[in-house]
Amino acid sequence: MSTTVQSAPPLSISRRLRRTVRTSRTRAGVGYLFVAPFLLMFAGLFILPLVYAAYLSLFTERLIGGKAFAGFANYSRALGDDRLIAGIVRVAQFFAIQVPIMLLLALLAALAIDSGLLRYSKVFRLGIFLPYAVPSVVATLMWGYLYGRDFGPIGQVTEAIGLGKPDFLGPNVAFGSMANIVTWEFTAYNMLLIYAALRAIPTDLYEAAAVDGANAWRIAWHIKIPAIRPALMLCLIFSVIGSFQLFAEPQLLQRLAPSVIDSAYTPNLYAYTLAFTGQEVNYAAAVSFLLGLTIVIVSYAVLFVTSRGSRRA
Repeated sequence: MSTTVQSAPPLSISRRLRRTVRTSRTRAGVGYLFVAPFLLMFAGLFILPLVYAAYLSLFTERLIGGKAFAGFANYSRALGDDRLIAGIVRVAQFFAIQVPIMLLLALLAALAIDSGLLRYSKVFRLGIFLPYAVPSVVATLMWGYLYGRDFGPIGQVTEAIGLGKPDFLGPNVAFGSMANIVTWEFTAYNMLLIYAALRAIPTDLYEAAAVDGANAWRIAWHIKIPAIRPALMLCLIFSVIGSFQLFAEPQLLQRLAPSVIDSAYTPNLYAYTLAFTGQEVNYAAAVSFLLGLTIVIVSYAVLFVTSRGSRRA
């Protein structure tokens, strides 16, 4: 007994293919419509200002003759600017000292919350997250008041007990005082990223390690921390960008300690001062571009070194 298999006519197959193609194109078009607002905002608020800044950096303002094309003269001037170089070195030192402390505190806080052994965990979460909810300007003003030698409450208390007034914004202490503000502000942000990565780890690994006799510290060291290396890497890259873009803290504390924190304390503050105080918009644009290039180079170097170290491990 033979069976006959009937196949669809070629015309029907071609219609189906055309219909499938039209459907996929329609879905793609709908997807682009959803993404279009972001693309427009991204182009209008980031790409166009970046192109305009690049255009400004290639010109210079003269007293006689007005705007003139300068080529890369502004960049050559910036590469030999001692104040700019000193600011870049300063924020690099800031990154090397402040970021490890901040990430270590964020890691310990995330591990403590994830362990489930922490008492009053909700109160702890609220307490550690509250500083991140405070804007940087408000946080700097608050800490600036606390640091005040003549009007701050810390100085009043220490003077009352006979210890004298500490100078938190002195030449040798201002750097650490500023690092304390940034650490207070952004530890919670990094803690959230690390904690989210910890929650994504399968609990089967913890159960298997517990069966083998591993305690909480061994589980954290041998399972949790290796599993969240991508999250730690992301926090490190964000910290590089944030450190080299340091602006609000030195700009506000400069009014309390003008002899210690000058207008070129950080490259970002220097570019702002050049543009809005010195009216050197073209040179400020060149400084900003060099700062962006520095951030890219340092971020890539940190990413390369850390990824190479993780491969060896």
